[in-house]
Amino acid sequence: MTRWFEDIVVGDSFPLGSHTFSAEEIIRFGQLYDPQYFHTDPEAARHSHFGGLIASGWHTVSVGQRKMVDALFAEEEQLRRDGRKPGVSGPSPGVNRMDFKAPVRPGDTVAYTLTVTGKRPSRSFPGWGLLFNTLEAVNQDGALVYHAELVGFSKLRDYRMPLRQRTLLALTRLPVLGRLLLSSR
Repeated sequence: MTRWFEDIVVGDSFPLGSHTFSAEEIIRFGQLYDPQYFHTDPEAARHSHFGGLIASGWHTVSVGQRKMVDALFAEEEQLRRDGRKPGVSGPSPGVNRMDFKAPVRPGDTVAYTLTVTGKRPSRSFPGWGLLFNTLEAVNQDGALVYHAELVGFSKLRDYRMPLRQRTLLALTRLPVLGRLLLSSR
């Protein structure tokens, strides 16, 4: 999120936009990253139990990731235009769950939505909070095609490191003392 941890509300949903998957795109992605016949060979896929060409799940994930990052950048730009300082988002420590619920076929238009499901201050990275989110994608018929439970870091706006930690950090920067303190850990 490009909002400060304190400003993120559990339960908020963010529509990320939609994408229409073409046969050409499905095949190209499949050839590059997931070269299984049901992603790359329309004729062979037609005679399989898949009933035709389907997008790689990783293709569906990649499009959703791009939509999410584009939305974050757009929000950051809007906050700056409004004269506000955007928050700082961090990396993701992982994905807790990922499910491919239904195949994505050529011509399908898939809409992605990110929902904040929980948050808490990080215990291991002072000054940061953890965000728990779901990312869901539905096709033009309203069928859920993808569901993921994601975790991401968000910086706390008003965090100030405690004096004890600031002192220890400063001491580790002194050449001799720093080596002693770090080697004692």
